[in-house]
Amino acid sequence: MSITKSLPEGTTYRVNGQGPVCILLHGFAEDGRVWDEQMKALSSHYTCIVVDIPGTGLSADAFVHHQQLSLDESAHLVLQVMDQENIDKAVLLGHSMGGYITLSFVEQFADRLQGFGMIHSTAFADNEEKRQNRRRSVTFMKAHGTKLLMEQLYPNLYGEKFKTEHYGLIEDQIKASELFQPEVLIQYYEMMMVRPDRTDVLRNAKVPVLFVMGTEDKTVNLTDSLAQCHLPLESHVHILETVGHMGMKEDPENTTAAIRAFMWYVNEN
Repeated sequence: MSITKSLPEGTTYRVNGQGPVCILLHGFAEDGRVWDEQMKALSSHYTCIVVDIPGTGLSADAFVHHQQLSLDESAHLVLQVMDQENIDKAVLLGHSMGGYITLSFVEQFADRLQGFGMIHSTAFADNEEKRQNRRRSVTFMKAHGTKLLMEQLYPNLYGEKFKTEHYGLIEDQIKASELFQPEVLIQYYEMMMVRPDRTDVLRNAKVPVLFVMGTEDKTVNLTDSLAQCHLPLESHVHILETVGHMGMKEDPENTTAAIRAFMWYVNEN
């Protein structure tokens, strides 16, 4: 059973299990619940910590203290969680935007990690087309709120097979998105648009790096993912067939197996 804790400024996280530590970061327009199946499975052998980034989930009220939130500041909040829990070293895994935070953490606090992972994420900066798309989304959200945008965004995160067989789950996600305040998602877009290329962080990594990618990912396409996974000295690569951007939901069994194998490796070598 997980225990819910908070930092003094309100960033909230859940802790479950015992043993070597795995910290999981969610992506854009998600909260820590996206990792529920992995947290449940991993906590039988590991301490699993799931952080809600300010403005989301249990940390919704913390956004008042972080209205100019950056990736670097988000990474520092993860460090504060580790310090509050007296954790010397951990494995840090980030999904999508959570991967951007993970790379920022590695850049600043590499000595606190045994390994890290990019789960449907990228070290490349946004190209101009991507920035234009984000700007259009910001403009649309300012005019129409979050729900209409999420109705367009969420279905494109999933592979065709999952979308056909489980569309009700996607509809539930769209409905839950009404809880997101537009200013929160706009700030997330802003901090993603200005992030630098961090391929050097992968290239200079002194610890093993996990890559999980989907063959049908339209957000971080397979070509871009494969172009990065050779950069670290030691990479562990898992490709999920017929999966889009949401392996934790689309293929939880194989996503969990990839994380479990990585955790075993970094703690036994």
